[in-house]
Amino acid sequence: MMLRRMCSLSDLLRLRLRFRGKALIVLQANEGEGSLPWDTFNHVLDLVQNGNQAFRDNRFEEAINCYSRANNIKPCDPLILGNRSAAYMRISNFLKHRPASASEYKPLNGLDPTTHAELALKDAEKLIGLQNNAVKSYILKADALILLEKYEMARDVILSGLQIDPFSNSLQASLQNLEKTQVPLMGKRSHEKAERTDDFDCTLCLKLLYEPITTPCGHTFCRSCLFQSMDHSNKCPLCRTVLFISPRTCSISVTLNSIIQKNFAEEYAVRKTEQENLMSFGVDLMPLFVMDVVLPCQKFPLHIFEPRYRLMVRRIMEGNHRMGMVVIDSTTGSLADFACEVEITECEPLPDGRFYLEIESRRRFHIVRSWDQDGYRVAEIEWIQDIYPPEGSRERAELQDLINRTAQYTESWISRAKEASQYDPRKLEKLHNIEMMKPSPQDPEHFSFWLATLSNRRPQERLELLRIKDTRERLKRGLIFLKGEEQGCRVQ
Repeated sequence: MMLRRMCSLSDLLRLRLRFRGKALIVLQANEGEGSLPWDTFNHVLDLVQNGNQAFRDNRFEEAINCYSRANNIKPCDPLILGNRSAAYMRISNFLKHRPASASEYKPLNGLDPTTHAELALKDAEKLIGLQNNAVKSYILKADALILLEKYEMARDVILSGLQIDPFSNSLQASLQNLEKTQVPLMGKRSHEKAERTDDFDCTLCLKLLYEPITTPCGHTFCRSCLFQSMDHSNKCPLCRTVLFISPRTCSISVTLNSIIQKNFAEEYAVRKTEQENLMSFGVDLMPLFVMDVVLPCQKFPLHIFEPRYRLMVRRIMEGNHRMGMVVIDSTTGSLADFACEVEITECEPLPDGRFYLEIESRRRFHIVRSWDQDGYRVAEIEWIQDIYPPEGSRERAELQDLINRTAQYTESWISRAKEASQYDPRKLEKLHNIEMMKPSPQDPEHFSFWLATLSNRRPQERLELLRIKDTRERLKRGLIFLKGEEQGCRVQ
């Protein structure tokens, strides 16, 4: 049987990786405990050489794969760990600075830049454990920490390396580069005001960052800009990494936000005013959801899936939770002149970006004029109320008597409808929802609208009810509609 030759000290192959003319790390001797057979050791060398070539050709994922296979065979070798750490950092840096346009025609899959940087740090820490007197180990760890924006920790690592080799040009250069990196984010260590640079701008709106959020992939945007972008896609606008974040779970970067507020107070105040104007609608302004005619005193669920309305709902939820429901008038082909205010009582963001809403309708209004804002309609409105007969007049007493008789009739109608629908859970649920929204007969206007919700009316008929300012007339129409459905006890 042929004996397998073992590598001794005299057989040591000292492989040097060279990249851009600089020697990186030397493969350790294959001797002592854990030494490998010659053919296995030679296979490891081939894997490392292949990884080196892929590294030089900027094929970093292939290089990482080669180094990982080599590490599985020869674990904890400083050469392999150092090279793989450098490859992880290269791909992390590449992904962080890859323009969004590049991903549109050639999307990438795989780990995000932050994860690659964390893996690079893990290898660098192992390397320091193996070679705590090697300058390169400290440089790799510091570079990985800088990619993770842990600047103070990176500075401590560089200073530790300088204690071992105070004259290291590489460590001194790393320290200088770190100081330059920290200036835009943390300001100068003196009390001077930070310089206003593009580093403080949002890459989406090109304005000063307002309520900045740093994504898991390492990019920073205005809070509103990021989630407006995510209304269209759940990917990072820059590197296209899929983001599993939502306005409820994502916090702003407190440190960066404080730096911006402190150093650019005037510009920050302008940005704050802009955002408040977008989110807070005054008494006479209303964001519009164009879908159907809604009458006051209704309750129903709603799914929001269009990007423009996702944006609108997020802004509404940061404001007064109210919007207008309006329809396209079939007779004119344009936006109807009357609509109804609705309040979002429940808002549940879904994993695919949609919103599930619970809606209750409140008041009607007349649209004076409307315009587009960020893809959805906003209107200047005036509130509309019925014109009542004077208190104490005969007409007012007759109106109240009509309402009282109508209230008694609707109670018996709902009882018959429930009995007829006892085997239809869907209809029973609708009846319960309608009954819950019943206003007091002492509120004639809302009671008359609630009466109309008991019958199944066409959009144009509901729109006419919104336009009517005479409570008696609306009550009469509601009773006619309801009696017309008496036979089948059909409900909306």
